[in-house]
Amino acid sequence: MSNPWARKNPFMSMWLTAANAAAGSARGHATSAARRQVAAAQAETARQILDFWTGKPKKPVARKRPRR
Repeated sequence: MSNPWARKNPFMSMWLTAANAAAGSARGHATSAARRQVAAAQAETARQILDFWTGKPKKPVARKRPRR
């Protein structure tokens, strides 16, 4: 007699396929978001380093205007 747990189950196969697709999509979205954050952080760091070494002056502080 064959083991009933070893038989193919089309419903479980469809469920696992859908779960795998959802997990792959979530992983792709998380990976792309992480890459965007890393790229933005690197660009900001490069900009700050360039501003520091080129001696770019800071913006002047705006004075408060007296009230009338």
